[in-house]
Amino acid sequence: MTSIATALRRMVFLLVLAAGVGAVVSWRRTTSATPTPSAPPQWPPLPGQSVTTSQVRLDAQTWLLALDDGSVPPSHPIKAKDSSKIFHVPGGRFYDRTKPERCYATAATATADGYRQSKS
Repeated sequence: MTSIATALRRMVFLLVLAAGVGAVVSWRRTTSATPTPSAPPQWPPLPGQSVTTSQVRLDAQTWLLALDDGSVPPSHPIKAKDSSKIFHVPGGRFYDRTKPERCYATAATATADGYRQSKS
């Protein structure tokens, strides 16, 4: 046998071996992967226990869009900006200057939705 035929045979053998190893590794990854839960379970508060802001339940009407003129609906006076993730309460330093993207009814719901209160 010539050296070219030997080299060709070895190369085909290595390609088949690499394909087999790749198939086994791929199969092992799919069969041994354990499913991870999307979120940890949320337990209801015990009787007599106070509810913290992290336990506030968010539903479809947690926040409203600001009105066309940039003002807030009377039922949701708290102004929140999506770009900064900061909310402003009535009477705050920058409350009048803020043009909100979202309006919340309470500070607890804004905090539970991932916003933080302005510092001044």
